[in-house]
Amino acid sequence: MKHATAKAVLLSLFCAATAANAAELRIGVAAEITSLDPHYHNYTPNNAMAGHVFDPLIRQDERQRLQPALATAWRALDDTTWEIELRQGVTFHGGAPFTAEDVAATLRRVPAVPNSPSSFVQFTGAIQAVEVVNPHRIRLRTARPHPLLPQDLSQVAILPRASEGAATDAFNAARATDGTGPFRMVRWQRGDRIEMTRNDGYWGAKPAWDRVTFRLLTSDPSRVAALLSRDVDAIDGVPTGDIARLSANPAVAISSTGSNRVMILQLDSGREATPFVSGKDGRPLPANPLRDARVRQAISLAVNRATIAERAMDGQAIPTGQMVPEGFFGHDPAIPVPAFDPDRARALLTEAGYPDGFALTLHSPNNRYVNDDRVAQALGGMLTRIGIAARVETMPSTVFFPRWGRLEHSVQLVGWGSSTGEAAGSLRAHVASFDRSRGFGTSNVGRYSNPEVDALLTRALATIDDVAREDLLRQVTRIAMRDVAFVPLYLQVNVWATRRGITYAARSDETTVAWGFTPTP
Repeated sequence: MKHATAKAVLLSLFCAATAANAAELRIGVAAEITSLDPHYHNYTPNNAMAGHVFDPLIRQDERQRLQPALATAWRALDDTTWEIELRQGVTFHGGAPFTAEDVAATLRRVPAVPNSPSSFVQFTGAIQAVEVVNPHRIRLRTARPHPLLPQDLSQVAILPRASEGAATDAFNAARATDGTGPFRMVRWQRGDRIEMTRNDGYWGAKPAWDRVTFRLLTSDPSRVAALLSRDVDAIDGVPTGDIARLSANPAVAISSTGSNRVMILQLDSGREATPFVSGKDGRPLPANPLRDARVRQAISLAVNRATIAERAMDGQAIPTGQMVPEGFFGHDPAIPVPAFDPDRARALLTEAGYPDGFALTLHSPNNRYVNDDRVAQALGGMLTRIGIAARVETMPSTVFFPRWGRLEHSVQLVGWGSSTGEAAGSLRAHVASFDRSRGFGTSNVGRYSNPEVDALLTRALATIDDVAREDLLRQVTRIAMRDVAFVPLYLQVNVWATRRGITYAARSDETTVAWGFTPTP
């Protein structure tokens, strides 16, 4: 009885504290961002933060269904022309009215942003011409039919035309963060916090919070401790080992959902020589073994995905053999989870001319994905057991991703969220041959290239009929997985924890957005 009374008192205190501070929301987030420039780096933490300040033409809800935003309607006039009606009465934070000229300027800026590690041009590359019909109507023309243009446009933040020439540094200093979104940027203190205030002139539903502070808490224990000590009201990236304990705490609420994020090993199969692969004696090899599909297959066969899901991820992962989850457009139910077969892996290495294996370094962030460090170490051990002497090097994401974008690694653990809610966007980014002008291969840092894949994907992206397009996407996936364009590992489960008195609408796209938190009695 005494224990039950103590629980009730604790719950009452937490709820009272939440109600008293309802106007301010403090969120502990697991991942540091790399930029406030919404067109610089297509990276989920960046995109989530930008979504508070900037609006797209079309928005995705928590299940990635398309919703009107700065566009109120869109339609295909013919196979290669889309007409978009724009919302009237919208103003940027700086006071300028939003018009079609701002959309045109945004679409010009995206491909012009220099040094992007993962360019947004993948979402704009199909657009060949922009016609401003009037201040609130615009037409976009593509070279060939492009049925996924609405999904692509949901990924592009709209800036005022005055920001077309703004440098990325101006955004990072919060000088160019002039959007139409529900919040205004106050400051980004690197490694510590991002502060925003509500935009009371917002055209849409106003969030419940006057002020929002994102605390950048990349350490799992620190993030959980901050929630339990009331330093923050909510956290994302809940550590898998703490979920049961937090679920049993009456002062904490848990929300979770299946993720669109697949974790993969990217392999440098494009270069004749690769920097972090050598003989076991440290001497250079005559050729890059990762260019051989048998070696890539051996690496995949060495991975025990079930063990990683159950042990390294504490059961909060779903083994997979492809880019998108079951239920997503383009998912192929005929593709199984790759087998764990270390004996076959050793035989393939021998067939490829490496009977004694070789050495490599596996690079990974250690504060970006759930248990990324643990997973990388487990993968290193599995590779070593088939004769590939794997050294694991992990680092903060702020170090890892610039190196990743400069193609400095040979084998790396990364994640990819299907931001378009279907397979084409993921395949276009990861298995298409790199072609920045077309928006192909923008995240294909292993530089995998297969002309058959490119041809089928090009056809798929221009196919209006959904059934035919899905069949083509599945063909692309089968070929790429047979080639081991990358090694698919598992899908994450997205988990948030909040203080009682606050609820969060869990999102499949993994993003943590302030308007998704709601104060409750």
